[in-house]
Amino acid sequence: MSTPDSAVLPFRYERPPLTSNQRGSWRTRQRWSKVLRHQTKVMALAAGLAGLGRCRVTLTWYVADRRRRDADNVVPTLKAMCDGLVDAGVVTDDTPELMDKLMPRIAYEQGGAFRLELLVEANGAEEPLDEAG
Repeated sequence: MSTPDSAVLPFRYERPPLTSNQRGSWRTRQRWSKVLRHQTKVMALAAGLAGLGRCRVTLTWYVADRRRRDADNVVPTLKAMCDGLVDAGVVTDDTPELMDKLMPRIAYEQGGAFRLELLVEANGAEEPLDEAG
């Protein structure tokens, strides 16, 4: 049985559960982190992504209005999802050598539903992940 080279993991959140500007208790943030990790793990396993070795991940937040938003504000949600990929065995660690985390994207989709999607793609050893290093 072969492992797929990529998969899109859909999340039905209207807004990212964890953000850089989030206020509130650390317990609430910790709880959301656990939820996101678990959901990502379950979806990655269902998609057959275990054992990619190296991967590239892109989180896209689809929005249906043109309000201004900062893509870097979504990074805490991406971090929890990447931890879930490690939990699922997609890669052994989320270090730059094994996982290329692209900056989250915010995409306007007229008439669409607010949602998050995590694109996970195999990244072969012949492709440098970080040209600066």
